[in-house]
Amino acid sequence: MEFVFLAVLLMIPVVYLVITVGQLQAGAYAVAGAADQAAKVYVAAAEPAAARAAAEEAVVLAMADYGFNRGDARLDLRCDRGECASPGSLITATVSLAVPLPLVSSLPGVALTAATVDASTSQVVGRFR
Repeated sequence: MEFVFLAVLLMIPVVYLVITVGQLQAGAYAVAGAADQAAKVYVAAAEPAAARAAAEEAVVLAMADYGFNRGDARLDLRCDRGECASPGSLITATVSLAVPLPLVSSLPGVALTAATVDASTSQVVGRFR
């Protein structure tokens, strides 16, 4: 009887740790994919206003694919020149995600995070679009 009690008592934190690590790994994959797609979409757009909107939509779609809320992620776009849409400009997309703790985020009024993960990628605006 004591063995069953201790096994259950010790296994619950281990299982929760494994679920949390899986959530962090999903967050890392999500930000890597989101940053990559945001940069690619940005350099492919014809005008800067449409490029920004398309990059933000790419981040929202990537977060949804991995089961994260759109409000948990943040996109930061930077370019190495004053005119981001000019050919040869280097665009860097950085996506940050506050990974929520599993099962805790479903409680009303509780917003605890396991960690914040981020990823960056760069693309060059091509001469021909």
